[in-house]
Amino acid sequence: MNSDANAPIPRSTELGAPVMQAAPSAQVAVGPDLFSPVVVPRAVLFGLGAVALAALLVSSFLWQKLSGIQEQLARQSADTAAQSLEARTLARQANELSQEASARSALFEARLNEAVLQRSQVDELIQSLSRSRDENLVVDIESSIRLAQQQAQLTGSVEPLLSALKSAEQRVVRASQPRLAPLQRAVVRDIERIKSSTVADTPGLLIKLDELVRLTDDLVLANAVAPVTATPSPQRLTSDAPPNWWLRSLQVVRDETKSLFRVSRIEQPEAALLSPEQSFFLRENLKLKLLNARLGLLARQIDSSRADLVAASLALNRYFDANSRKTQTAANLLQQVQSQMNVLQLPRVDETLAALTTAAAGR
Repeated sequence: MNSDANAPIPRSTELGAPVMQAAPSAQVAVGPDLFSPVVVPRAVLFGLGAVALAALLVSSFLWQKLSGIQEQLARQSADTAAQSLEARTLARQANELSQEASARSALFEARLNEAVLQRSQVDELIQSLSRSRDENLVVDIESSIRLAQQQAQLTGSVEPLLSALKSAEQRVVRASQPRLAPLQRAVVRDIERIKSSTVADTPGLLIKLDELVRLTDDLVLANAVAPVTATPSPQRLTSDAPPNWWLRSLQVVRDETKSLFRVSRIEQPEAALLSPEQSFFLRENLKLKLLNARLGLLARQIDSSRADLVAASLALNRYFDANSRKTQTAANLLQQVQSQMNVLQLPRVDETLAALTTAAAGR
């Protein structure tokens, strides 16, 4: 019993071995053997050595693995640093390229703005040249049409006006400007209207007036005395015997008596009041009226010419013999001239002139 009580109590080892405690009923004796050396069994030592060796191996393995991890981390860190450096270099290059691109973009934008400005200036110059050309064309066409209108009024023929309008149409077609399209349509309408209008022949009217002036000297006055023609005596025609002097005297007296008296019907009392000496002035007055009508026709004074023709017609019907063939011929010519004077007014080109004014105003 005592030997068991004096048996050494196992203590915990440094390696954390389990501690064996005594039974609770045993009493620990306090004596001089309390601090005596402890004898550890070999199995425990071998176990502790195996554990220590295993821990050393594990530690070595872990250290090697940790060293590999550190090397890998170092390589990755170096790669990361290189990539970061390369990224910074690329970023710097990209920044430089971006700045250069921005500078080029600004230069290109400035050049583009300059090109746009030059293009706008060129367009304005072209439009100005085109507008100036169109304005010169419009002014030239207007002046030519007005000149042709004056020539037509002077000559009484529409040919100069038609020629000017056709030339204007050709020039507008060659210009090929959309803003001149209304002018072209107006010119075409005026050409069609002039072609369809009826205009008197002025040269023919002048010829007829000249014929009337020439016939004036041959017209027979209403109170003119017909010349007495001596008729031979029937005895003189049938007999070869010489007539008696008293018979011849009687014949002369009878002829003279017939020449002293005249019975005629005069519709216009004024014709009977004219003396033979005044017939000259009457014919000259009629000639003057016809010549005034001719001059008015040449000067395109249509109203004045019509008034002179009306006065000439009244004088012809009042003072001249209506039964005379020459008087009838003169009356017919005068009537023809008066009827042609009614259609002597030349057609106007107001539509073309209005289109020219609109084109010149630039609307």
